[in-house]
Amino acid sequence: MKYTEVFLADLEREAPISRRVLERVPDGKLDWKPADGSMPMRYLAMMVATMPEWLGMVIQMDELDIAPKDGPKFTPPPLNTSADLVKALDGALEKGRKALKDTNDDYLTNTNWKLLSGGKVLQDSPRHVQIRDGVLSHWVHHRGQLSVYLRLLGAKVPSIYGPSGDEKPAPG
Repeated sequence: MKYTEVFLADLEREAPISRRVLERVPDGKLDWKPADGSMPMRYLAMMVATMPEWLGMVIQMDELDIAPKDGPKFTPPPLNTSADLVKALDGALEKGRKALKDTNDDYLTNTNWKLLSGGKVLQDSPRHVQIRDGVLSHWVHHRGQLSVYLRLLGAKVPSIYGPSGDEKPAPG
């Protein structure tokens, strides 16, 4: 099986799970965070909603500096409700799917992608590794964090890979 096929299958399997988690984000609580050192829920939920779009970045760009010394800083999109988050997820999924469909395994295996911060290289590895670790696994990680935020706020946590304390596994 090709990397592109595996990654597309991963994307399709994880998308409805992410959608269910984002649908449970309580409106009016997006600025909440569980501790001073934690991300606000708005930023964490935005990441879960938009990370599939990162597939295009890893495929179409050679590098990304997340803290450029003289460049513009990242401004999160204005996502203020669970409906906004789900809509952003749908758009990010389409962009991610397109990027995967427009590439091939030779390119993903034989070209590297770099992540930098202030010009310093943090990661430099083949694109297929960056897609697996920096996008797909990273997406699942942040979705797990978001499910903990839901639990701490008393929101119902959806079934993810099995039953939650609130829900039996989703059909399908």
